Amino acid sequence: MATVDTSIPAKPTGAAAKLAESHSAEHPLKLYGGWFCPFVQRAWIVLAEKHIPHQYVEINPYRKAAEFLALNPRGLVPTLAVPTDAKGKHPKPLYESAVICEFLDEAFADETKFGPRLLPDDVYERARCRLWIDHIASRIVPAFYRFIQHTPDKPYTIEDVRNEFHGHLKTLAKEMDPSGPWFLGDRFSLVDIMLAPWAKRLFLIDHYKPGGVGIPVAGQRGDDEEVWSRWQKWFDAITERETVKQTWSDDEQYIGAYQRYADDTTSSEVGKATRQGKKLP
Repeated sequence: MATVDTSIPAKPTGAAAKLAESHSAEHPLKLYGGWFCPFVQRAWIVLAEKHIPHQYVEINPYRKAAEFLALNPRGLVPTLAVPTDAKGKHPKPLYESAVICEFLDEAFADETKFGPRLLPDDVYERARCRLWIDHIASRIVPAFYRFIQHTPDKPYTIEDVRNEFHGHLKTLAKEMDPSGPWFLGDRFSLVDIMLAPWAKRLFLIDHYKPGGVGIPVAGQRGDDEEVWSRWQKWFDAITERETVKQTWSDDEQYIGAYQRYADDTTSSEVGKATRQGKKLP
């Protein structure tokens, strides 16, 4: 989860603005989010994938609603308000994007209404998915922030963080079903959703960091040709997934919002944890 940064634009734009508007009517199930937050985008994608009726509430970074702070006094997004009665008068909060995503998949499990489940039915395969979701959360996402927050005064080079990031991506790509395009082959799952927001944000590293993401081009990958080809197949598919695009604001919004990460001056909880070498919140 991320603390709302009060210096960024208050509303989504582009496709995300249209999606937010279409879910602005009062509803007992509410997602409190921020357009800029990749952890929010995870939950938003699940809601869109499963066509779950809900209300999306954009948190104004300059003035947080009392009802939101009553649910989550720390002001963290995403927060899901789960109704405990038909009128939604006594909602219970859920935090943590991965927890929210699994809850939504389990609570709206009727495939005739909400589409395919996002984790396999087989108990081993479901556990294996969670293993690689943990790899994304504990390896890839922290490395992304070390990469984008790298500055020349750091005790490690940008090549160090680039190589670390590449290593974690390749480890995941080697575990992907070879047929693709998704982690489980032709089945879209929470593994794909957990990484989707950062895949969309890779262009920010290209924009801000010398050498960019730096994945070798086809034909120049040496022994890694197969693994990078598999990564590219997944990357192309996830960035074109309709629900990923629906939950995305205009690129320019992110370029502005992530300047503070590129300069390593962000005051977000994620940014501060990265700067201090601590585990992400």
